[in-house]
Amino acid sequence: MRQFGELEAAIMDVLWAAAEPLRVRDVLDVLNSDRDLAYTTVMTVLTNLHRKGWVEREREDRAYRYRTVTTREEATAQTLRELLDSADDRESVLLHFVSSATEEESDILRRALRRKARKR
Repeated sequence: MRQFGELEAAIMDVLWAAAEPLRVRDVLDVLNSDRDLAYTTVMTVLTNLHRKGWVEREREDRAYRYRTVTTREEATAQTLRELLDSADDRESVLLHFVSSATEEESDILRRALRRKARKR
């Protein structure tokens, strides 16, 4: 995702896939299945993600356990919102997006817009 660097995104993917909060060591073990990262590197990135408000942590004995604050879907929607807010011509952006949508995605959008209209 746009708001994350490469390693931040990989760490968020690990946390989103986890059923429970993870320690630095747990995240490192998953990531090191296909790369060779240092414990301190992962710890620093998790600390930065915590500082940025993307993860929460709770102390367990001498270590922290980390979990995401939002779901992957919520984070993706937030990124889309930020991109749309930064556009000079929102209408053009939305029209380009809709023109690239599949039929299934178009149906989802139509249903969501109908629900939104009913809530007003």
